[in-house]
Amino acid sequence: MAFYQNILETIGNTPLVKINKLTKDLPCTVLAKVETTNPGNSIKDRMALKMIEDAEKSGVLKPGGTIVEGTSGNTGMGLAIAAVVKGYKCIFTTTDKQSKEKVDALKAFGAEVIVCPTDVEPEDPRSYYSVSSRLATEIPNAWKPNQYDNLSNSQAHYEQTGPEIWEQTEGKITHLVVGVGTGGTISGTARFLKEKNPNIKIIGIDTYGSVFKKYKETGIFDKNEIYPYITEGIGEDFLPQNVDFSLIDHFEKVTDKDAAYMTRLIPREEGIFAGNSAGSAMQGLLQVKHMFGPNDVVVVIFHDHGTRYLGKMFNEDWMRDRGFIPSKSTKTASELIANHKELPLVSILDTMSCKEAFHLMQKYNISQIPVKNNQNEFVGSLDDNFFYKELLTNLDLMNSTVGSVMQKAYPVVSFGESIENISKLIDEKNQACLVMDMGGNWHIITKQDLIRAIAHV
Repeated sequence: MAFYQNILETIGNTPLVKINKLTKDLPCTVLAKVETTNPGNSIKDRMALKMIEDAEKSGVLKPGGTIVEGTSGNTGMGLAIAAVVKGYKCIFTTTDKQSKEKVDALKAFGAEVIVCPTDVEPEDPRSYYSVSSRLATEIPNAWKPNQYDNLSNSQAHYEQTGPEIWEQTEGKITHLVVGVGTGGTISGTARFLKEKNPNIKIIGIDTYGSVFKKYKETGIFDKNEIYPYITEGIGEDFLPQNVDFSLIDHFEKVTDKDAAYMTRLIPREEGIFAGNSAGSAMQGLLQVKHMFGPNDVVVVIFHDHGTRYLGKMFNEDWMRDRGFIPSKSTKTASELIANHKELPLVSILDTMSCKEAFHLMQKYNISQIPVKNNQNEFVGSLDDNFFYKELLTNLDLMNSTVGSVMQKAYPVVSFGESIENISKLIDEKNQACLVMDMGGNWHIITKQDLIRAIAHV
């Protein structure tokens, strides 16, 4: 009888599938390494099992122990599957930007999942990195794999993914295209392939809001590069030890919108139900098509399964809300800010004096201004009508702090919000709305923007 002793023996040996329609204009052969056939439907099964096995050998993971890890979902799935077979408990921390499907999938394997805020520094005690580290020290007999800095991650791909690709292409691979998150997949696979043929080019796919590309090109870790992004599974706001920049020849950034749109195209054009990081990788590959020639064999990693994103990239309402596909409305927030989208948002701190705030409004010739606190959060607003009315009864107003007298914060709308819904929010009591564009920059929508759009002037 032909059977496996347990589900862990089915990890790896994933198929290599030719991409046809999406690459019809490219001169090269493009092959997708489809990792969805792993038991946890992602490439992370490989390194999850390797980390556990190495921890068992070293003695840091003991029988009946608890695995505590920060994960976007796929690593947690791999760890959870192995934990079921091997008899461990699992507690995972993740971010609030991850799809509900990923969280529910982890819970299906009996794991406890703690959702943490995305928009905080890694060292912030609320971050999913910090919470997992704290729990690992508080819980008896607990072990944190730390997929970012645990080199068993990249070693798994050096031992498995790299050799598989080399054998499947009969050594003809010329380029490898991989989304970069923890760095384990790209670094481990690249190390093996470059040992076989140093001329193989390794292309890492990054996202806007991540630090990888600029660090590779300049050696500078620029915190100004960091801002919230939607794309899942790739990009980071720190430098994991698993990312070996010396092995990566080029980083290509892909926008949230392009990644999401390509994620939807892959199943429609190729019949492969892959996830968001595959969309990023495929879009990045198309963006660097000038690097490929007629004799090249390009392998792109399709990291995980599309079912993880049914509530996001494969949901049309979700896509419309973010302006990724056209709204049912004729005009959206993105069009309302079109004539000033290149201008930075002018804001004030709640610790400033009203006099300083008023001078700033005069300098930029604006009638209203949002207020932030020292955590860069919007906490209030001021407008010139307010100044006028308050001064009539309080001559000492200008010496007061903004925070002591400010009005309520402006409502935040999505990039794809319709003009009809925005017009309902702006009235006598609320003078404006705020919106973040796809680059992570904030803009203000005022009555003038609405009048311009409605009157077509």
